Amino acid sequence: MDQLALLFVLLLGALLSVPLGDRLGLPAPVLMTLLGIVLALLPFVPNVQVPPGLILPTLLPPLLYAAVKRTSWRQFAANRRPIFLLAVALVFVTTAAVAFVASAIVPGLPIAAAVALGALVAPPDPVAATAVAGQLGLPRRLVSTLEGEGLFNDVTAIVLYHVAIAAAVSGSFSWQGAALSLLLSAVVALAVGLAIGWAANKLIGVLGDSTLQIGLTLLMPYASYVLAEELHGSGVLAVLVTALFLAEYAFDADDVLTRLTGRAFWDIVDTLVTGVAFGLIGLELHNALRTAAGRWGELLGWAAAVVAVVILVRLLWLLPATWLTRRMHARRHDLDEDIPVSWREAVIMWWAGMRGVASVALALAIPFTMEDGSPFPDREEIIFIAFGVIMATLVLQGLSLPWLVRKLNVRADTEAEQEYEKQLAIRAAKAAKHRLKEIEEVEELPDDLSDQMIRRAYDIGLRINPEMGSEERKEAHAKRVSRIKRVRRIQNEMLSAARHEVLAARNEPGADPEIVDRVLRHLDVRSLR
Repeated sequence: MDQLALLFVLLLGALLSVPLGDRLGLPAPVLMTLLGIVLALLPFVPNVQVPPGLILPTLLPPLLYAAVKRTSWRQFAANRRPIFLLAVALVFVTTAAVAFVASAIVPGLPIAAAVALGALVAPPDPVAATAVAGQLGLPRRLVSTLEGEGLFNDVTAIVLYHVAIAAAVSGSFSWQGAALSLLLSAVVALAVGLAIGWAANKLIGVLGDSTLQIGLTLLMPYASYVLAEELHGSGVLAVLVTALFLAEYAFDADDVLTRLTGRAFWDIVDTLVTGVAFGLIGLELHNALRTAAGRWGELLGWAAAVVAVVILVRLLWLLPATWLTRRMHARRHDLDEDIPVSWREAVIMWWAGMRGVASVALALAIPFTMEDGSPFPDREEIIFIAFGVIMATLVLQGLSLPWLVRKLNVRADTEAEQEYEKQLAIRAAKAAKHRLKEIEEVEELPDDLSDQMIRRAYDIGLRINPEMGSEERKEAHAKRVSRIKRVRRIQNEMLSAARHEVLAARNEPGADPEIVDRVLRHLDVRSLR
C-alpha cells in the first residue's frame, strides 16, 4: 500500500465513521484515531512521511474556519471571562506543571525543552471537543465554552511553544522578549485577520457567483494563516479573526443558494479533513513503537506521569475557576455569558479536555538539531510522551465521555431552546407582516391577495415553530400544510419526470451536454425552491 492509497483509506474512513459513530454512540474523531492505530499495526501499511511543517498549515485552517462558522463574535465577547481562564490562564498553568514534572523525571531534559513539551500538550483540541460535544446533546452553554476554549487555547500554546523551542535551540531566554513576542504575535494576527476578512468580503461582492464565492472561502483561511506566520504572527488567531469577520459581514441575507451550498460544502470539508487529521494521529503509533523499542517501561512511566499531570491540573483548575466565574456571573448579572451551572457540568468540561491535531503537529515540528549542530535534547522521548498524552486523553476520555454524560445526566435544556426558537419564529412572522403593511402603503392589493399574504406571514412563523399560534390557527395551518405537501408531492413527481427526460437526452445523437446540464440545473433549482 502506498501513501496515496493510505490517504484514500483515511478519506473513506472519515465518511464511514460518521454513521458508525452515530450508531455506536461514539465520536467520529475517536473512531478515526482507532482506525489509524489499526492501520499503523498492519505490516503492509507504510509509515506516514508528512513534513511536520506542513501539518498545521494544511489541516488546521479549514478545521478552525469550519468550527468558527458554528459560533459568533457575540458568544466570544460574552464568554470572555471563562475563555480567558481556560484558554490562556489554564494553558500557562498546565505548561508550567508539565515542565516541572518532566524536567524532574526525565534525566538531562533541559528546562526549555520541558516547557516546549508542556506547551504542546497543554491545549485541548478544538475539533475533538466540538465534534464530541455536538454529538452528546450537551447544554449549549457547555458547547460554547468548549468551542471558545478550544479555538483560543491553540493561540496561547503555539506562541509558548515557539518561545520555548527558540530558547532551547539558542540556549538563551528572556521573559521580556517572550512577553513582547506574545504581544506582537497577537497584534500581527489581528491586523492580518481583519485585512484578509475585509478583502474577502469585497471580493465576494465582485465574484457574484455562488460557486466562486464558496471557493474563495476555502482559500481565505489558508491565506490568513500563511500570511500571519510569514509576518511572525499567530496563524491560528488570524484564521479566527478572518472567520469571525466573514461570519458577521459577508454574504447577503437573501442569498439563499450560496448559504445552503456553502454550508453543505463546509460540512463535507470538515468531515474529510477531520477524519484525515485524526487518522494521522493514530498512524503516528509507528514512530512511537520505534522510539520505545527496548525502553517500554521507562517511557510508559514518563508518559503516564505527564498524563496524570495534564488531567489533574485541568480538574484542580476547573473547579475553583468555575466557582469564581459563577460568583462573578451572579454579581454582574451577565445573562449572555455561558458558564457551567453545576459541578456535574464542570466535571464534563474537565473530561472533555482531549488533545489532538495541534499537539501532534507541534511534537513532530520539534527541530532535529540545535544552533551548534548538536541533536535536540530528548527529541524522541518528548514525541513519545506527547503521543501518550494524546492517546490517553483522546481515546480513553473520548470513549468514556458518552458514558460519563449519561451517568451524570447532563443534558441540553430543550425547553429553553424551544422557547427561544418560538420567540424567533414570532419575530420572523412579525417582520414579514410589517413588510406586508409597508408594501400595502405603496401598492393597492386586492382583498383576497392581501388576506392570502397575511396568512403566509403567519405561516412563516408556524413552519418554524408550530407551537406559536392559537389552536384555531394551528388547525388551519395544519390543513394548509397538508394541502401544500400534496401539491409538492405531485410537483416533485412532475419535476422528476422532467429531469429523467432531460438526462435521457444526454445519450441522444447530436445532444449538447452543456445545454443539457444548463436545463437540468434550472430544474434542480426549481426543485430546491
